[in-house]
Amino acid sequence: MILVADSGSTKTNWIAINDKGETHFKIDTQGLNPAVFAKEILIERITLKKELMEVKDGVKEIYFYGAGCGTPNAVDLLRSIFKEIFVNAKIEIYEDTIAAVKSLQTTTPGIVCILGTGSNCSYFDGKETHQKIVSLGYILMDSASGNFYGKQIIKDYSYGTMPTELAKKFESEFDLSPQFIKDNLYKFGNPNTYLASVGRFLIENKASEYAQTILKDGLRFFVENQILQFEESKNAPIYFVGSIAHFLHDEIVAVLSEYNLKLGKIVRHPIITLAESHASKV
Repeated sequence: MILVADSGSTKTNWIAINDKGETHFKIDTQGLNPAVFAKEILIERITLKKELMEVKDGVKEIYFYGAGCGTPNAVDLLRSIFKEIFVNAKIEIYEDTIAAVKSLQTTTPGIVCILGTGSNCSYFDGKETHQKIVSLGYILMDSASGNFYGKQIIKDYSYGTMPTELAKKFESEFDLSPQFIKDNLYKFGNPNTYLASVGRFLIENKASEYAQTILKDGLRFFVENQILQFEESKNAPIYFVGSIAHFLHDEIVAVLSEYNLKLGKIVRHPIITLAESHASKV
């Protein structure tokens, strides 16, 4: 049995592959970002999933691609957890940027962007990825991500600058009491995931002029501070991976055109091509 996982902070997609190279099951768990969650939380999120526990002793290989896996300490933490649970498995852990590149199924050099709960950007030269900026996480970075947009609309609502009708709709869908918001930001776990869950409101109402302004301003900031850091961006295609990128396809096309940048393609779920890649080697 082989397990392939693609993880963000909000959700982890898992595909189990049997000895014949066939899909045994597809499941989701909560996000397994080792840069955000403590060891106890990561263990709980894995062990609560009965499908994983039913096959844990038969798993021979684990290929884990995840947000927060860019430092040795984070990788060591995840590796130690997997070794405790999947005692017979060979374990390989990669950054989410590697998953993004593999899911594109291309050897054409380009700028690879991740827009999900968080965000990231790197240059793929056809063989390897290169990064100039190390992400400092959701508080300081993650522009144009789900948690970025969540912060924007909570602030606008609190300052009273959100359009009245949209503010009423926002109130009907979320608990916007100051104490609830502060508890989720400063007391409870997963503040970035909480913010991303709020940010979906902006995407669901993106037809409004207000939403279009915020969404495109966030994308412009991402372009100027992430994509344009690479000189290659002037000629290379710009690839996007992640749910936010998927839902903002039209806005991405419009903003890229402002900077004379060329869109490559957008992939919503990397896990499918990742699993196919590993299954082909069984």
